Amino acid sequence: MLFFPFFRGARSVLKASVCAGLLALSPVAVRAEISAFSQSVAISAAGDADLAAVYAARAYAPLWTGPEDAARRAALLSVLAGAADHGLPLANYDPAALAATFRAARTEGDRGRVDVAMTRALIDYMHDMVIGVVSPRSVDATIVIERAAFEPAAMVDAFLAAPSPERFLRDLAPEAPEYALLMRERLRLQDLQASGGWGAQVVADKLEPGDTGAAVVALRDRLMAMGYLQRSVTGTYDAAMQRAVQRFQLNHGLEADGVAGESTIAALNLPVEDRLQSVLVALERMRWIGNAPRGDRHIWVNLPDFTAKIVDHGLVTFSTRAVIGKDQEDRHTPEFSDVMEFMVVNPSWSVPRSITVKEYLPLLQRNRNAVSHLSVIDRNGRVVPRGNVNFASYNERNFPYALRQAPSDGNALGLVKFMFPNEYNIYLHDTPAKDLFAHEVRAYSHGCVRLGSPFDFAHALLALQSEDPEAEFDSALRSGNETRIDLVQDIPVHLVYFTAWPGARGQMGYRRDVYGRDAGIWRALNAAGVELVGGQG
Repeated sequence: MLFFPFFRGARSVLKASVCAGLLALSPVAVRAEISAFSQSVAISAAGDADLAAVYAARAYAPLWTGPEDAARRAALLSVLAGAADHGLPLANYDPAALAATFRAARTEGDRGRVDVAMTRALIDYMHDMVIGVVSPRSVDATIVIERAAFEPAAMVDAFLAAPSPERFLRDLAPEAPEYALLMRERLRLQDLQASGGWGAQVVADKLEPGDTGAAVVALRDRLMAMGYLQRSVTGTYDAAMQRAVQRFQLNHGLEADGVAGESTIAALNLPVEDRLQSVLVALERMRWIGNAPRGDRHIWVNLPDFTAKIVDHGLVTFSTRAVIGKDQEDRHTPEFSDVMEFMVVNPSWSVPRSITVKEYLPLLQRNRNAVSHLSVIDRNGRVVPRGNVNFASYNERNFPYALRQAPSDGNALGLVKFMFPNEYNIYLHDTPAKDLFAHEVRAYSHGCVRLGSPFDFAHALLALQSEDPEAEFDSALRSGNETRIDLVQDIPVHLVYFTAWPGARGQMGYRRDVYGRDAGIWRALNAAGVELVGGQG
């Protein structure tokens, strides 16, 4: 047994905490740990508090390199080898290098170093699989998802205690069926990329039924390659091609008119690599959410899909079009989860401070009678006559008043709002601007989510607590008074952002990256080592 040369030469890199961990043991235990292996482990783990804690708790015993560790070691290397299947940075764990280093180990020092390297790979893999590779807020401040806590030492403890190490690691992936479908889509897209993608792009501004020519042939071939059209040799934009275009449009959030217009052709021409990036980002987003329960009944607002849905036990029971925040930095609708508690029928609109001072105050300074539908309110909630206010004497910082719109058909919130009180002041609501729901891209609000069918949405929410939900809602509506209706059971609300998401039948749907968030996440993933097929970044 080698003597442990504390604080001598190269050994001075040992941190005091590691030494303290050894010295805290009994004299017999200290002597047992003074070995070349333990010395190597202590030195290798000294620069990492998580690793040091894991090994100190086990008196610097081997976790991977002992004769009894073969099954555990094989399980780790096997699962790490499949990391890229999940869109994880395989090179960061490098199971092939770990296996080669283990086989090449000749000394106890070699064993100690590879043992620590395997534990580091285990912790990194578990971290990335359980809460994601990158931090959401580091990419975009409006992604305010609360990720699960990750405690490395506790996770290693759970792994070591698991009856089946391999099953423990495989079970770390999100359980939601959408995760498995996204993984399947990733594999399909990788195969497509390897075989050359979807073929030639469609060069045209617009194609419609009856058209012929090279562009129609390219459209036909691309639809066949994408699986929307059965094998065909037609050179005419026929009925079968029109139906195929409609299916494509439905799966991509486009107006399903069967005409290949500008937005449809742009979506058709996106390369496989773009769709693969969307899938890899969606896998990362699902890891951020993890296995947190969505709720047996929950509200699912997918921002790029411009929809709000009620989901009961995994089935969509109600869906309506939605308008989300404008694509301006201070108006993006954030991503987060909360709980809906009540609705307000005939709501008044308390104008947010930012809108009051940035948009309306300059108007009032030019003309005190501007925005006449709004009342000026003092700190005590009283209406102040406009003639009593010198708007020109105030600025954004010191304006002491608020603005409020009384309940009415023209109220900015419409006739009902749905509240899940949160620090971002985001809620779902009606709107008098009904024409916006006819648009394909519906990003027009200041950040809140407007609903296309808010009354039906209210009826669906009340259906579980009222014998006649429509009558209850209509009674409050006809009163003209601001009325709060509490939900007997709070309903989880999830504001999410998936540009790749499977439909009810498992088919993958794609949406525009309306805020550019996915592009930012992909850059962060790529920088962290996540790659497309063939290492293309």
